[in-house]
Parts: sequence; C-alpha cells; structure tokens
Amino acid sequence: MKTNSHITEKFSVKRIIIAALSFMMLGTVLELYLLNHFEDWLQFIPFVCIFASAIMMIVLMLKQSEIIQKLFVFLMIATAMCGMYGIYLHLSVNFQFEQEMTPSHSNWDLFVESLSGAIPTLAPGSLIVLALIGYSYIKLIKQNQ
Repeated sequence: MKTNSHITEKFSVKRIIIAALSFMMLGTVLELYLLNHFEDWLQFIPFVCIFASAIMMIVLMLKQSEIIQKLFVFLMIATAMCGMYGIYLHLSVNFQFEQEMTPSHSNWDLFVESLSGAIPTLAPGSLIVLALIGYSYIKLIKQNQ
C-alpha cells in the first residue's frame, strides 16, 4: 500500500512541476509580447529559449530517453545563462541611462539607481527560475527510474 501512495505522490509532484513550468513559460511569453519585447534581435532570445524549452518538455513527456533528458538539461542550462545575460543587458542599459541623466554620480550610485531603472533589471531572472523548475523535473524523472 505504501508503494502505491508513493507512486501517486511522485505523479502528483511531476504534474505540479509540469503545470508550474507551463505557467511560467506561458506567462513570460505573454508578458514579453505585451511589452513589445521584439525590437531588435537580442530581444528574441527569451522567446527562443522558451519555445525550445516548451518543445523539449513535450518531447520529454512523450519519450524519456537518456539523450532527450541530457538535451533538456543542456537547454535548461542555456536558458539560465540567457537569463543571466538578460540581467546584464538590462542593467547595462539602465546604467547608461543613469549615467547620461546624472554624470556626476559615482559608479556605485549609478549601479544602485540602475537596479530600479526604467527597464526591469531582474525580469530576465524569470528564465533562471524557468530553468530551475525544468531541471527539478529532470531530477524527479531520474528518481523514478
């Protein structure tokens, strides 16, 4: 009896992770679209990461081979790195803007002001969270094997 409850619990956790990952992908794509986050080619990076992650998630749900799992992990790492790069890009744009507005401020003051600038500095962190949720799905699959 304990085994059935354990399997049911893992199945439920797997469904919760898939739902969280799906919601995160859909919400992020919708937000990026509503913010017109496609003015230059760099702004397409999160779209590519999310669409590739969604396709790989579907493939992984249908077939859980070792190579597909490794590809998914690689994609999650790439997505997290793109999130870190996005934070850097947002921060640097805000920093340049703050530098133009108040050139007499110290670099530290400009940095602090950049964190709350016009472009949301930490918003690309959602890609990092997405990658962590995806990676937790892989860890759960491997525990079941």
